[in-house]
Amino acid sequence: MQSKKRQTLSTLWRSSVLAPLLLLLGPTKIAFGANLLAVRVWPAEEYTRVTLESDEALTVTQQLLIDPNRLVVDIQGLILNPQIKEIVSKVKNDDPYIALVRVGQFQPRVVRLVFDLKEEVSPQVFTLGPAGNYHYRLVMDLFPKNPPDPVAVFLQKNLKNEDEEAIAAILKKNADLAESPPLKKNIPAIRSSKYNRIITIAIDPGHGGEDPGAIGMRGSLEKDVVLSIAKRLEAQLSSLPDFRILMTRDSDFFVPLGLRVQKARKVQADLFISIHADAFVLPNAKGASVFALSQQGASSTTARWMANKENSADLIGGLNIKTKDIEVARLLLDMATTAQIKDSLHLGNAVIKEIGGFANLHSKSVEQASFAVLKAPDIPSILVETAFISNPEEELKLLDSGYQNQISEAIAKGIFKYLETNPRVVRQS
Repeated sequence: MQSKKRQTLSTLWRSSVLAPLLLLLGPTKIAFGANLLAVRVWPAEEYTRVTLESDEALTVTQQLLIDPNRLVVDIQGLILNPQIKEIVSKVKNDDPYIALVRVGQFQPRVVRLVFDLKEEVSPQVFTLGPAGNYHYRLVMDLFPKNPPDPVAVFLQKNLKNEDEEAIAAILKKNADLAESPPLKKNIPAIRSSKYNRIITIAIDPGHGGEDPGAIGMRGSLEKDVVLSIAKRLEAQLSSLPDFRILMTRDSDFFVPLGLRVQKARKVQADLFISIHADAFVLPNAKGASVFALSQQGASSTTARWMANKENSADLIGGLNIKTKDIEVARLLLDMATTAQIKDSLHLGNAVIKEIGGFANLHSKSVEQASFAVLKAPDIPSILVETAFISNPEEELKLLDSGYQNQISEAIAKGIFKYLETNPRVVRQS
């Protein structure tokens, strides 16, 4: 009798103490697991990125299997729920690397993801702390194990009228391009040109994928606007026989800042044009701007603020700092030269004059700051802020196809003027 009384009192105590505690913890915490906030999949030809965003850091283990090719990722402290299952529907049939995703509760507190792959991949699985508007993220980047030679892809796209032997000869000369500094003589011109050789322009649409860039009052994303403008500029320049174009990204995926620079150097670009849509804390800020690199501090407080904002892209987009590529990127960031900056200022002045012919300018002169994406040591580089997406009126302009055509045409005209007045930068093959 005494024992039953004690048992009843114990039950009442647990009910009175634990029940309110469980209510406070909420339904997602009863299982003592992380709360999954979002699942995102970013397919692209270069790689596919899968991101799981959560309110707590996730711990994972992974294994790569062959015959058939699979990536198995076990996530600790997570329970199977409808949100994690969303990943199945978010992988589309045209994903270049993922054929199918399977999800299951492998152990009581371990969710297993199995990626059935279309080909062998070299995965990079890493975690990121909170940054920008994001919480904790688990990132799974699936790179092809045998990626196509980026120079080969570039040439195949740009030398459509040349025979296979000519392309093969160029590729043979560039076999060690990834291991050594680029030399202009490695990619000879094989078409006639008023510049004595083909001019290579790297067009860099800012942000992309996990990194939306600035967001307008109407919800428009900088990454979408600048990609549209960049594609218009690409179409205008690539239609001319004297130009071939590299796009650092041609769809919605994230490219680290250092890799954007490396891509331009691998194809030995003559000019680097990074395209953005400005944003500021005050909605009345307006006008287009052009920036070049500075080694001696920013030319204005606004320029310094803009550089800090754009340089944070790697934090927002999610860079795996454990890879050796970051070391290469750091090396590039320290190699900017006075000559590059001088040429960049000439290019920037030519472009801003053309833009000023039809649009408001935030600054009538080229601003300077330490933009990471402008630090290719041997390529004149500018960053064009096409308008303030944070200004409701200018956001509407940025969404207008007419304005996008105007701004891309102005950039193209500025490039032509620069090449006409600076023949010394048109290096001989």
